[in-house]
Amino acid sequence: MYRLNESLRGVRVLDLSRYLPGPLATLLLADLGAEVLKVEPPAGDEMRRLGPRDAAGQPVFFDAINAGKSSCRMDLKQPQVRERFLALAKDADVLVESFRPGVAKRLGVGYDELSRINPGIVYCAMSGYGMNGPLAQAAGHDANYLALAGVLDRNGDEHPAYYDPPMADTAGALFAVIAIQAALAARARDGRGCEIDLGLCDALAPLQTFQIADYGARGASPHRAETYLNGGAACYRVYRTSDARHVVVGAIDETFWVRFCNAAGRPQWIARAWEPMPQRALIGEVQALFATMTLAQCIERFEPVDCCVTPALTLAEAAQSPQWQARELVRRSPAGQLQALFPARVNGHPPPSRPPARERAEWRPRPGRVGS
Repeated sequence: MYRLNESLRGVRVLDLSRYLPGPLATLLLADLGAEVLKVEPPAGDEMRRLGPRDAAGQPVFFDAINAGKSSCRMDLKQPQVRERFLALAKDADVLVESFRPGVAKRLGVGYDELSRINPGIVYCAMSGYGMNGPLAQAAGHDANYLALAGVLDRNGDEHPAYYDPPMADTAGALFAVIAIQAALAARARDGRGCEIDLGLCDALAPLQTFQIADYGARGASPHRAETYLNGGAACYRVYRTSDARHVVVGAIDETFWVRFCNAAGRPQWIARAWEPMPQRALIGEVQALFATMTLAQCIERFEPVDCCVTPALTLAEAAQSPQWQARELVRRSPAGQLQALFPARVNGHPPPSRPPARERAEWRPRPGRVGS
């Protein structure tokens, strides 16, 4: 028995969200045992039409992000359909939506409306910039949030670098799950639900705790390739090998840096770890060393030393690696889909595979409400 599957047993989640952030949050809630009913628009979720198809012609992205959930289609603009939805909401514990601020209210399914019929509902609204502020109604995607949160500017070399997977979307999903579980715990004490206003751009601020604290204390705004974490340090950087592959040196603490320098046959580099940023001269020398070695030679020399030098694997190589195989957290379901499962083993056991998404327009019988 995978214990985390039972932690939200009896919790009912209505999912009105689309694309990645909200659906990832509800996927994780389903992993924790919640019953998730995804409500799609009449034409179906946009993710059904985006991305690759499997051999059977099914949408890979949609199936991946909605495994373990039930789904139905509703036109909430129609009064009779909205009444059906409100009946579901009356017996729900959580609602997750990703409309622009104000849209849910105009549809008659906003927090004020739902809390009147269900005072215990935990309502999580996930939008780009939150419900207030000058950007509340602005369009945006992950790259926009990274740019406006000060993340994009300081990462990369000559130009700001974007990330894959999307940072704001995934961080927003994780913070949503944390907030929802905290709200359910609070409801268990006083019986009251709440409205959670989660802006994806806001989710990037806690990820920058060090940088924001430094800015507050010294007025320092880090620049590209000029800090330990963004490529300014020789001991924490990506290097290219002679066979056009890449290795990562992550020897940011002294113990591992000493081991690396000695294994490289360059003990004279040890004291240079404290040279001012950016350490361009030292970076050039380390790069010159790696340029003489293939990736296999790098692994052969540095892996036995345990000095935080690792190959930059492709996704295919990572999926086939002994580490991922041993952890059993990325594996195929009985239906054949390769799934990235909840990333925690419990009592020595990995989580079970997710069942495929299923069509369903009502709640299953509930053994008992959690957190009521």
